[in-house]
Amino acid sequence: MADNETREGLKAESSPPVRGRGHRGRRESSPADGGDTPSPDPSREREGSDDPERRCIITGERAPRDSLIRLALGPDGTIAPDVRAKAPGRGAWIGVDSAALAAAMAKGKLKGALARAFKGAQVLIPEDLPQQIERALERAALDRLGLEAKAGTLVTGAEKIAEAARRGSVGLLIHARDAAEDGRRKLDQALRVGLDMEGSDARGLVIPAGRAILSVALGRENVVHAALIAPAAAARVAQALGRWRVFIGRYEGVEPCDDRSQGASAQHDASEGSGF
Repeated sequence: MADNETREGLKAESSPPVRGRGHRGRRESSPADGGDTPSPDPSREREGSDDPERRCIITGERAPRDSLIRLALGPDGTIAPDVRAKAPGRGAWIGVDSAALAAAMAKGKLKGALARAFKGAQVLIPEDLPQQIERALERAALDRLGLEAKAGTLVTGAEKIAEAARRGSVGLLIHARDAAEDGRRKLDQALRVGLDMEGSDARGLVIPAGRAILSVALGRENVVHAALIAPAAAARVAQALGRWRVFIGRYEGVEPCDDRSQGASAQHDASEGSGF
């Protein structure tokens, strides 16, 4: 029988993922600059949360800050991704995927939105901004996995993962992009047994990185699968992986991730549009 704390903990701790062009966040009836200044209306903040909402400057929709991507304005006016939201100065937020961002750039919509967000400042948008964001999100997600490995909240090795999964101790199961289907299937089945969800489509999450990259990130050899065994750790990893996967869209080897439960089952519905 699954550990209730494991299954329910992530539902309470995980932020909803950013979606792409099908995002269904709240849309404001009046325009706003989408910058860093928090909304003065307390109802705009999630109750009991330290993750205030921000507005996407492209769509006008609102979402928790940690599920969006911050763009920072450099001293020379160059726009750069600030996916960790730690760069000094004013920032603007986006909640779209790579394809939607590229379209907004091509149509001049992003430039206009940034001019409003930065109060008319001259901005220089790099042509490869979507690629810069993708690389930054990848680095942030892999760094997060590395930190969890060092903290002892992540296990690797098919046998160890299967044992933990059958006990219901796995908060999030991930597979490398090039993991063999048979190996994935066996661990997914162990996950369902531990969650008491046999017969369901609960499964691990295929990440957009192969075993070579995953192994380097974790500082271990030949890592094909990994499992987060603490609810808080699973929530942190799910959030980091979620932003990366949403932004890049559905590429080969990346299964749809669903947001019915970003929790222990890693059972993710495909979101609408080009989100994950």
